Amino acid sequence: MAAAASSTDRPGALDITRRLTEICGPPFARLAGPADEVAGRPARWVAVPGGPHAAAEVLRLAARHDLTVVPRGAGTKIDWGAAPDRVDIMLDTGRLAGIGHQPTGAPTAEVGAGTPLRAVQAALERTGQRLAVDAPSPGATLGGVLAAGEAGPLRHRHGSPCDQLLGVRYLDADGELVDAGGGVDGLELARLLCGSQGALGVLVSATLRVQAVPAGRIWVTRPVWTPLEVHDLVRRVLAARLDPAAVELDLPAGAGPRPRQDGRAESMARHPSMAGRAALGPAGAGRLAVLLEGGPADVAERADRLVTLLGGRSGVSHSAPEWWRRYPFGPGDTALRIEVPIADLHAAVYALRDAAGAPVPVRGSAGLGVVHAALPGAMAPDRVASILAAVRGVLLARQGRCVVLSAPPAVRRAVDLWGELAGLPRLRAAKEHLDPHHRLAPGRLPGGL
Repeated sequence: MAAAASSTDRPGALDITRRLTEICGPPFARLAGPADEVAGRPARWVAVPGGPHAAAEVLRLAARHDLTVVPRGAGTKIDWGAAPDRVDIMLDTGRLAGIGHQPTGAPTAEVGAGTPLRAVQAALERTGQRLAVDAPSPGATLGGVLAAGEAGPLRHRHGSPCDQLLGVRYLDADGELVDAGGGVDGLELARLLCGSQGALGVLVSATLRVQAVPAGRIWVTRPVWTPLEVHDLVRRVLAARLDPAAVELDLPAGAGPRPRQDGRAESMARHPSMAGRAALGPAGAGRLAVLLEGGPADVAERADRLVTLLGGRSGVSHSAPEWWRRYPFGPGDTALRIEVPIADLHAAVYALRDAAGAPVPVRGSAGLGVVHAALPGAMAPDRVASILAAVRGVLLARQGRCVVLSAPPAVRRAVDLWGELAGLPRLRAAKEHLDPHHRLAPGRLPGGL
């Protein structure tokens, strides 16, 4: 692909600025500013098209001038993944928003890619419905959640947002509007766009299943101290057939061996009078939390059974724990995602602890073997690389993987973000088919695609 001009001062840049302004309107096209970057790579222009046809015109303009395009939603995960090779036009999807008109109680909803997820839920809630989508990123758009392959606790029962897709409308690299869905092949294409970070197509809207808001919700929580204890408890919960909506784990860096407890204290913790109280435990203990949803009487009965099953200092609450649906990492940290069969989750966490030389914050869906972890942003890149190598070595034998979601620039340059990826040939073929000139977020996908 011929190199485009690297500066907006080069000949033709003013013409591109003028054309973007004509397409999007004067307030919605501009030269990029310091905050307009993707994983540290600065953009040249920002365009906020007012609808699918305007977005298509932006892509056609980019094709004529051999410019790259990177979509952006709310920007909550703009630093996830690899930095693109170039960001000529940042296509902001904020005006590709709204919920398609559906009859009240309809089982599906078509949602614009730029619609904030919380706005979708608020609109559906007025009719007693919801999306079973609870991505942890505050303010995230639906398109951003899908493009990043993000999922929250409810994935345990309902699958990821990608699993709930019935179809998508997207723009290809040439600006053609494509409907994907309505059949096996179409649905496969729609789901291929999930997690693609905008490198295979620009999402315009998505159609997903909706469901009635559960009448009853109860969280049962229990303090935990070790990954092996978590392993045993999760096995117990899943074997009990209590139909949990989510099984989540929070293991802070300070979690250590279980403190000694005398028999009287243990007996008091198990007393039936404690069953209605929130779980308590020593500072530094982790938490296992199970969400039960359904009819109020049924949920209450299952919660009682679960409290008895978990024992210890387990208790119930009608509100989520403070850490629920939150990542364990913050800005500047090296953020990891670990995926491993449930039976081997404890081995992965122990491997991470051993490699790091100390407990590492871990949080996520213990009932599925998908968790996130955080390494300090100040950790030396070579140290991060050695930790990744050790953890991936353990996971390889267990059919698991560890991915770096985001990291400081020095770490990002020094480590392999993805590790081994069995689906790389299929991904490469998809990129060559859907974006042969590599104009959409080039370099964002594994293998530099």
